[in-house]
This record gives sequence, structure tokens and C-alpha cells, in this order.
Amino acid sequence: MSSFRIRPRFTQTLSHNLEETRARIVDGICTHAPRYEVKYFPGYITLRIPEQDRHFWTPRLTLSLYEIPDGGTRIEGIYGPNANVWSIFLYAYLFIGSASVFAGIFGFCQWMIGIQAWGLWLLGGLISLAAMLYFIAQLGQKLGAWQTFQLHQAYEAAIGHPAEIL
Repeated sequence: MSSFRIRPRFTQTLSHNLEETRARIVDGICTHAPRYEVKYFPGYITLRIPEQDRHFWTPRLTLSLYEIPDGGTRIEGIYGPNANVWSIFLYAYLFIGSASVFAGIFGFCQWMIGIQAWGLWLLGGLISLAAMLYFIAQLGQKLGAWQTFQLHQAYEAAIGHPAEIL
């Protein structure tokens, strides 16, 4: 279950139509893993660990269901943290990325006109901060690995087919 992606994922194609696939997944999880929380909307299913077992790094499985032309269904599953945790990382990357662009432009302008380019030092610090944020995300993923494994097993039991995580 180890992945260098920030959000591990898998794709699977089943021969059942969209409604049969959705019903099979929801009913299968309720049968094989009744303690998990299942929320579903048209074309979308979320599988979560029970509230009493959650911690900051607890993952959830988000399944997107797409009908394919031959009458089957393509399932795209993404493991990720709770929306609050994902938002923290998303906005942190957005801030660091935007600040890096400005620091890089400012630093190169300083360098081009021949003054001390302290903006490039700032750029290096921001790149280090982005790397540290990535490693924190990897640490969180490792802390939630057992729960990710449990969610994946529940999904595979419900669907009746193995799915390889990429």
C-alpha cells in the first residue's frame, strides 16, 4: 500500500451497468464491512472509517463511477485524507507555489540588474518548504496506511475483484 503519490488511486472496469455497479458496491460494503460509513450520490460513492476510529490522518475512499459505451462501468478510486486536511495541504501548496513565482521573478530581476539577489534565497527557502510539506504528506499517508488497507479490502470484498493501487 505504499505509494509516492500524495493521493493513491486505482482504476477498474466492470461489465455491469452503472446502477448495478453502484448497488453492488453499496450492498457489498454494507454486507461485508457494515461498520464503514457509505455515502452515495449519482456516479459517486465515499467510503469512510467509523467516526470513533478516525484520527487526523484517517483516509477515505472516493469512488467515481462512469458509464462506458459497451454498457460497463469504469470505477476510479482515490484514497485521500478528510476534506479539511486535504484543504490545508492544497492551500499550502497554492501559497508556496504563488510565493515561489514572485520570489523567483523578483530574485532574477535583482540578479539581472546586478544587485544582491536575496529573492533567490527566498525562492530556495520556499522550495525547501514545499519539499517539507510533501514529506509531511507522505508521513501522514504512512500513518493512515493500515486504514487505507482496510478500506481497500472492504472495496475488494464488495466488488469481488482485486484492484491494484497505483
